[in-house]
Amino acid sequence: MNVADHPDQAVFEGREKFVVLAPHPDDESLACGALLARAFAGAGAHVICLTNGSASHPGSRAWPPERLGVLRCAELTRAIECLGGTARDLTWMGLPDAALYRVDPQDVTARLEKTIARTGARHVFVPAREDHHEDHQATAAFATALRTKRPDWIFHSYPVWSRWDDPDFANSIAPYAPIFLAPEEHEARKRSAIAAHRSQLGQVVADDPLGFVLPSGFIERFASEDEIFWRMP
Repeated sequence: MNVADHPDQAVFEGREKFVVLAPHPDDESLACGALLARAFAGAGAHVICLTNGSASHPGSRAWPPERLGVLRCAELTRAIECLGGTARDLTWMGLPDAALYRVDPQDVTARLEKTIARTGARHVFVPAREDHHEDHQATAAFATALRTKRPDWIFHSYPVWSRWDDPDFANSIAPYAPIFLAPEEHEARKRSAIAAHRSQLGQVVADDPLGFVLPSGFIERFASEDEIFWRMP
């Protein structure tokens, strides 16, 4: 679907404020970087990062989880600045990475509702249920609970891992009438934001060869191709 034909045209053109729920630092830049850049140049946006991202390099002694979590928060802040925002546009929840299934869902949902309400936004962007990562699925579940409490808010899905590892991805999302948003003049900002997540690009942690590194093909797909969104089913 084209932006001009979408009922939520204003939010996709940066004319209405929104909130992005990011399970990890980097999800916001990969999946919503151009969307955020438009918003920061217009009505504004806010990113809520749920986890501290500290589970990516469990074998590192130089970068234990506490230190890595601090770095990943700094990287996320820098990424938001690359997109045109500031540290005030970020809420860092610092929940345990790869363990959102262990947190109290009622407590997290209440915290999310309070933070979103404070921004004044009525649009919320959430990881797609189709993503296989457990933290993405947990974040989508929190959003589902929020929908029952706040029917006045509009929830949108964005894919990350399902876009990369689902060979039938296009057919899977077709029933949702997705919107495809080209990066256009915001591609450079988006690339800079993705590059700010240096610890996920293999540029920081040197003592954990089995640690997580974003695949180069994955990065290029998200940096150059259209961003994809649909109303949360």
